[in-house]
Amino acid sequence: MRQTLGGAIGGPSPALIICGYAWTRRNRTEYFMTPALNKPIPEFEALATGGVKFTPQAHAGKIVVLYFYPKDNTPGCTTEAMQFRDHYKEFVKAGAVLFGVSRDNMASHERFKQALELPFELIADTEEKLCHMFGVVKNKIMYGKKVKGIERSTFLIDGTGVLRAEWRGLTVAGHVDEVLKAVKAIKKSG
Repeated sequence: MRQTLGGAIGGPSPALIICGYAWTRRNRTEYFMTPALNKPIPEFEALATGGVKFTPQAHAGKIVVLYFYPKDNTPGCTTEAMQFRDHYKEFVKAGAVLFGVSRDNMASHERFKQALELPFELIADTEEKLCHMFGVVKNKIMYGKKVKGIERSTFLIDGTGVLRAEWRGLTVAGHVDEVLKAVKAIKKSG
């Protein structure tokens, strides 16, 4: 079975669990491993603002915060990004690196990052590979129409590459404080 960023070709059925990982079907031929709590996350590579190539192994020894958000320059996403920005130094002091992830393209991310003066990078997941991998693509109802959208979610990966916490379907208020508290707890226990 061949592992790709989007998944494995010729993989198991969508409901199959192998070595503690759920394999989810993305389309007729492509499967991907969904990260599971207290298990190492699958290897992947993604491009971020500033020409950064993100891989989990590039951040070995550091706590990684991946926060998924629906769209650049929308009210909730702007508020969330500013809250992560405002607490950025505390995250760094606790040994964490931050990455925002959305389906927006790199040009949109660069403008969003510059406008908000974000000190962290944004991953452009235009093909939704990371979004599907982490299971954040959800059907939503907007203005009476069914659409696919990103469920606001955050994932906390420890310095050994193990998924230690996840927050799904969250509200922005108080969320960044909760994530920072979890980061500090991991640093203290590590």
